[in-house]
Amino acid sequence: MSSRRVSRRGESQSLLGRTGWQEENEVWEDWVESYEDDWQEEEESRLRKRRIEKPAPKSSKAEEIKKRKKKRKRRVRIIHGIATFFTLFVATVFFVMIAWLAVYFYTGWKEKEEAASAVSTVDVEEVAPVQDIRKWADFYALELERPELAVDLLTVNEYSRPGEELPEVKSIFIHYTANAGTTAEQNRSYFESLAESHERSASAHFVIGFDGTIVQCIPTKEIAYAVKGRNYDSISIECCYINENGKFESATYNSLIELTAWLLHKYELEPGDVLRHYDEGGKNCPKYYVEHEDAWDRFLGDLEIYMRNIS
Repeated sequence: MSSRRVSRRGESQSLLGRTGWQEENEVWEDWVESYEDDWQEEEESRLRKRRIEKPAPKSSKAEEIKKRKKKRKRRVRIIHGIATFFTLFVATVFFVMIAWLAVYFYTGWKEKEEAASAVSTVDVEEVAPVQDIRKWADFYALELERPELAVDLLTVNEYSRPGEELPEVKSIFIHYTANAGTTAEQNRSYFESLAESHERSASAHFVIGFDGTIVQCIPTKEIAYAVKGRNYDSISIECCYINENGKFESATYNSLIELTAWLLHKYELEPGDVLRHYDEGGKNCPKYYVEHEDAWDRFLGDLEIYMRNIS
C-alpha cells in the first residue's frame, strides 16, 4: 500500500506542475479516495484474520447455551430419579403398613376365636375329669404294685436319653418295635448304640419282649424320643413281636395290660388316655392294631376290665 501512495503522490506533484490548483484538488480527492479504499481493505483483512484465529462470539454463546441445556437436563434427570425413588419408598412403606395392620387385626381376631374356643373346651373338660375321677376313684385309691421289670437305663446322651425332665404325663403311647423276632434287651441295646452311631434320635421308657419281659430304659421322670410333638407330656412303651403282621404274643399282650394299668394308676389317667403312635402323626404303629381297629378296641376293653377287677 505504501508504494502505491508514493506513486500517487508523484503523479499529484507532476499534475500540480502542469494544471494548477484545480487539477491539484481533483488529484488530491482521488488520492484520498484510493487511500480510504486501501485502509478499508486492510481493516477487512485484519477482521478476517481475527475471525479465523478467534471463534465468533455468537458460536461461543451457542456452545454455552448447549452446555446449560445439558446441565439442565442432567438436573431434571436427577430430580426425576429422586422423585421416583421417593415415590417407590413411600409406596413400599404404605403397603408394608397395610400388610402389618392386616396381620395385626387377623392375629387379634384369631386369638379371640381361640380364646372363645378354649373357654368352651375348658367348660367341657371341667366336667369330664370329675366324672372320670368318680368312675376310677376306687382304682386310684389302691396301693398298686409296679409290675416285675428289669431296670436297665440308657446312658445319658443326646440321641436316646437326653436327661430332660418330663413336666407332666397326659397320655400313654403304645408302639411296636418294627423289627420282628428281636428281644426287649436287643431293642434296648439299639437305643444305647445311637449314642455312638448318631443314626437318629429314638427311644422309649419301656420295652416289652415277645416273652413278656419288661425292660425299663428311661426313668418315668425324664422324656424319651418316641412321639414327635408329645415327648414332653407322655410315656411310651415299645412292644416286641414275632409274626410279621405285628400282632403281639399273648405274653407281650398281658404284660402290656399290666404295665399300662400301673402307669394309669400312677398318673391317675383312664383307658381313654392310652393311644397308639398312629393317633399322633398317623404313623403305622403299632402295625397290627392300626390295621385292625377292632383289635385295638378289644385291647382297651381288656385293659378296662383288668382295672375294674383289681379294684
